Amino acid sequence: QLDLTMSEKNELTRSLEMVQNQLQEKESEIKRQISEYKDRLLKAEKEHQDALTEANRKNEIEIEACHEKISSLEQFISSQNMEIEHLKSNKEQLNNSLKEANEALGGLLKTKVR
Repeated sequence: QLDLTMSEKNELTRSLEMVQNQLQEKESEIKRQISEYKDRLLKAEKEHQDALTEANRKNEIEIEACHEKISSLEQFISSQNMEIEHLKSNKEQLNNSLKEANEALGGLLKTKVR
C-alpha cells in the first residue's frame, strides 16, 4: 500500500512539474508576445508622429507661400489703385483742357462769323 501511495505521489509530482513547466513556457511566450506588441506599437506611434510632423512642416511651408502670395497681391492691388487714381487725374486734366479748347474754338468761331 505504501509503495503504491509513493508511486502515485511520484506520478503526481511529475505531473505537477510538467504542468508547472508548461505554465512557465506559456508565461514566457505571453511575455515575448507582449514585448513584441509593445515594440510594434512604439514603432507605429513613431511612424504616426513622423507623418504628423512632416504634414505640419508641409502645411507651414504652404501657409507661408500663401501669405507671400497675399502680400504680393495686396501690393499689386495697391499699385493698380494708384494707377487708377493717376489715370482719373489725367482724365480730369484732359477733360478740362478739352473744355478750354472747345470754349476757345467756340470763341474763335463766333469771332470768325462776325
